[in-house]
Amino acid sequence: MKPITIIGGGLAGLTLGIALRREHVPITIWEAGDYPRHRVCGEFISGQGLQTLTRLGLLANLGGARVAASAAFFSNTNRIFRQILPQEAICISRFNLDARLAESFRREGGELRVNSRYKSPLHNEGVVEATGRRAQAHANGFQWYGLKAHTTNVALEADLEVHLHADGYVGMCRLPEGRVNVCGLFRREPGDKPCSPLERLMLTNSLLGTRLEHALWNHESVCAVAGLPPYPRFGEGCRVGDALAMPAPLTGNGMSMAFESAELAVQPLVEFARGSLTWDSAMLGIRAAQRKQFEARLKWSALLHKFLFSSAGAVLAPAIAALCWRWLFRRTR
Repeated sequence: MKPITIIGGGLAGLTLGIALRREHVPITIWEAGDYPRHRVCGEFISGQGLQTLTRLGLLANLGGARVAASAAFFSNTNRIFRQILPQEAICISRFNLDARLAESFRREGGELRVNSRYKSPLHNEGVVEATGRRAQAHANGFQWYGLKAHTTNVALEADLEVHLHADGYVGMCRLPEGRVNVCGLFRREPGDKPCSPLERLMLTNSLLGTRLEHALWNHESVCAVAGLPPYPRFGEGCRVGDALAMPAPLTGNGMSMAFESAELAVQPLVEFARGSLTWDSAMLGIRAAQRKQFEARLKWSALLHKFLFSSAGAVLAPAIAALCWRWLFRRTR
């Protein structure tokens, strides 16, 4: 059986590796970091990603998750609306989740090379990219970056909260043991003076800032990522997760898409490994399935992001969100 190499040991890479090992495919995953570790992430799984985890037999093994049933959106000074989620979601720390997936992959007999970078060409036969998004220093005149930290001593009005701001947005979700994940996407013009991650996450002079005034931060959880692309783009080659396409974080669908994109790649890669498909045919099949699954929701994701940061969006976003949220929620899943 032909071996498969996966570059990147995040959600998509590990999920794909586990599924392929269960089909007895020889798998090596190269991961530049180690486990456990914190990552910039909303830590919120909803929509079809939960069905993917169930089909792959992984959902029952994700201990340390908390069910999320409600969501609320806020402007700087007011609550816009509060809703019951159309479908229950789960919230789980990436610090725990990635480590559990890595342990499962090893138990299945996969080779996981941590603290190691893959140095051969990425477009070789049998190589899958799961390396995350491709950094962009500037986009539309702005630098985009993400921040994340865990905290306690914070009371939320809903299991998931989104706080909108002129230059970004912050999402918060309830985790087990009274912890709250605080994760934000922000933009700044080149040359703007940066502020500390926690100061930025608190959105000074806002309702969120007041809410976090007495927060007890876990400083080991503070992390950042720069060069985020503002709109999703499909990649070439054989890719899964953010290496394939990154939805606007506002939609809260990035984790789900990582799991889904991995599942869509499993069968074509198994057939390649068994010699019944050429590499080119396997890649074409994976890309076609991913486009069918994701193209519409990525377009809606991009439109929402563009609108939110437009001059009209700054004024109309609260009203549109309150009226159309459930409809938009379905369109992005």
